[in-house]
Amino acid sequence: MPTKLILDVDTGTDDAVAIMLAALHPDLDLVGVTTVTGNALVDVTTENTLRVLDHIGVAVPVFCGSVKPLARDDLPVPRATPPPGKTYAHGTYLELPEARSAPQARRAVEFLIDTFADGATETVLVATGPLTNVALALRAEPRLADWIPRTVIMGGAHRTGNITPRAEFNMWADPEAARVVLGAGLRNVTLVTLDATHQALVSANDAAAFRDLGTPAGVAMAGLTERRIAGYDARLGNQARHAAPIHDALCVAALIRPDIISCVDLFVDVETNGALTTGETVIDVDHRLKHAANASVAFGANASLFISLLLGAFAGA
Repeated sequence: MPTKLILDVDTGTDDAVAIMLAALHPDLDLVGVTTVTGNALVDVTTENTLRVLDHIGVAVPVFCGSVKPLARDDLPVPRATPPPGKTYAHGTYLELPEARSAPQARRAVEFLIDTFADGATETVLVATGPLTNVALALRAEPRLADWIPRTVIMGGAHRTGNITPRAEFNMWADPEAARVVLGAGLRNVTLVTLDATHQALVSANDAAAFRDLGTPAGVAMAGLTERRIAGYDARLGNQARHAAPIHDALCVAALIRPDIISCVDLFVDVETNGALTTGETVIDVDHRLKHAANASVAFGANASLFISLLLGAFAGA
C-alpha cells in the first residue's frame, strides 16, 4: 500500500522536485500540499506549487499557509529576483506555465489539524520549508504531537550553513517555529540536514539524462536542476562543481528508500537569540546535554541511489 503524505512547502526549485516525486511515485500517495512563506512570499510559493502539479497533470489539493514567521517581522528575507547577470537557485516564479488550478478555501493550519484529528494515522508529514505552519498547528492543537505518526523535516546543518556560517535557510527563516516543532514531543522525527543533502548532488550530466526522458516531469527536472547548478556555480566561482543538491526531494526519496540516507538519533534544538547564530541547529552529537533524542538526524546520503530513484519516477510521467 502506498505511503500517504502531506507536503508543507515554500516552493522554489527543490520543493518543485519534491512535489513531482511525491505526486508521481507509485509507492507514495500525496493527499495534500500546504504552502508557506520562505523561498518567496506565500502567494508566490502557492502559485509555484500549483504550476508544478498542473504541469505534470496531477490533481492534489493545495492549501495556502502562513504569510510571515511565528514571532518575527525581520525574517525571513524572501529570495529576491536576481539582478542582471546574476542567477539565484530559486528566483521567484518557476519557469513553468501559469497555474490553471486554484488553492483550496481552507487554510493550511486548519487542513493540518483536521486531517490528523480525523485519524490519519498512516499519513507522514514532510516539511520542506520554514516550519511556521506546523508550529501554528501545534500551538492551536497540541494533541497533534501524538496524532502525527511521522514527521520528516528538511532543515538544519551540523558543519556548514547556507545563510550564516551555522544556519540553514529553513531554520533561519523562522527559528522560533523550528524550536516549537522540535520541542513539541512529536513522535518519529527525521531531520534531513545540509550535511546529507550535499552528499546527493545532481550534476549537469544528470540534468541532460532527465531531459532525455522527454516527459513533463523529466524536462521540468532538467530545467530546475540547471537553474540550481547555475546558482551554485555563480556563488562558488572557480570552485564550481557543475552540480547542486536538491534538498527537499531527498526527504521524499527517503520515504521510498529509507536506506538513501544514514541517520543518528540525537537531541536537536534551534538557536533563537544569538547575534551570529540565530537559526543554528544545535545537534548534540556528543550527548553533552544528556537530553533524550528528539530526532533521527540524517548526516549522509547515497547520491547514485537518489538519482536512479528520480529517473525511474519521472520516466513515465
